[in-house]
Amino acid sequence: MQFETQCVHVGVDKDSTFNSATTPIYPSSTFRWDDLKTHRGFDYTRSGNPTRRALEENLIALEGGIDCRATCTGMSAITATMHLFKPGDQIIAGHDIYGGTYRLFDAVFRSMGIDFVFVRMGDPEEVRKAITPKTKCVWIETPSNPLLNIVDMSAIAKVAREAGAITIADNTFLSPYFQRPFDHGVDIVVHSTTKYLNGHSDVVGGCVVTKSKEHAEKISYVVNALGLGCSPFDAWLVLRGVKTLGPRMEAHQRGAMALARFLDGHARIKHVYYPGLEDHPQHELAKRQQTGFGAMLSFEIDGGRPAVERVVERLKLFQLAESLGGVESLIEYPDSMSHASMSEAARREAGITDSTLRVSVGIEHPDDLIADFTNALAD
Repeated sequence: MQFETQCVHVGVDKDSTFNSATTPIYPSSTFRWDDLKTHRGFDYTRSGNPTRRALEENLIALEGGIDCRATCTGMSAITATMHLFKPGDQIIAGHDIYGGTYRLFDAVFRSMGIDFVFVRMGDPEEVRKAITPKTKCVWIETPSNPLLNIVDMSAIAKVAREAGAITIADNTFLSPYFQRPFDHGVDIVVHSTTKYLNGHSDVVGGCVVTKSKEHAEKISYVVNALGLGCSPFDAWLVLRGVKTLGPRMEAHQRGAMALARFLDGHARIKHVYYPGLEDHPQHELAKRQQTGFGAMLSFEIDGGRPAVERVVERLKLFQLAESLGGVESLIEYPDSMSHASMSEAARREAGITDSTLRVSVGIEHPDDLIADFTNALAD
């Protein structure tokens, strides 16, 4: 089946009693055993649930893995992967990753004895230089949040393999519709399903997709042991949302490209970060490893924080809110919102300034989005 068909049909046909056209929600916390040795595949919802498994089957198909565990948040998905490592291990990550991921690594798991090194991952040689005998993982976020830097996944996966390390990629920004990290040698893929996979800003969730039996077994054990699984209703919401992933991503990208070109030509905008623009330094790399450029973009506005405040106050269609990937357009200020958990020094090192704004372009008509910004940027 083609991608869009998989979105609609995988994980759906589960009701042999009434032939429901949609996947049922199984809210039960526990399931009866047939006898002391056998049950029907599920015994307790923390360990597994039919609705959650239906979603997992769908995401396995979309990413091209062999197994998946759906979790209660995107951060819990990342947390699950961190339990593949032990004190003394080193993980290399980009210096410009999502603030919540940076916080989890730097403030939580570092205190548990795992060492984290943050490098400019756009240059594979920077990763190679950071590798030590203790390096066990290279964490990839591409495009990066919020400055849309592109990481050459094939090159980084090669560097990691040569060092005996694994690679884990956060594919939240593009979804498997526009990018499939397994095709580029990555070992594990994570998502915040809150974002494009669900697409409607009405659930929080995550997932870990694996392509090896060893990683699948370890992640399954950790998710169960730590109680990280998502609820049946949340799983159902994501499974409902993913049915329209293909057409939504096309509509998102249509608006993002139009808005990026508009902002790129505006006198009050100093710089636009969007890989779909031909002058983006990694435009050609993005074309090689992605099938689209996505709907996230950031830009620098002339005038610093006062100009930022003026623009966000005047926007009508773009809601000032964190998160991304919903059908409605959002705008946020990384300095005090999505990346506030990073120190100011770390934000500046990553390239985030007091003039940076990040936009999640929804599926509204591009002309209306451009008109909204035209008004907000007017003198």
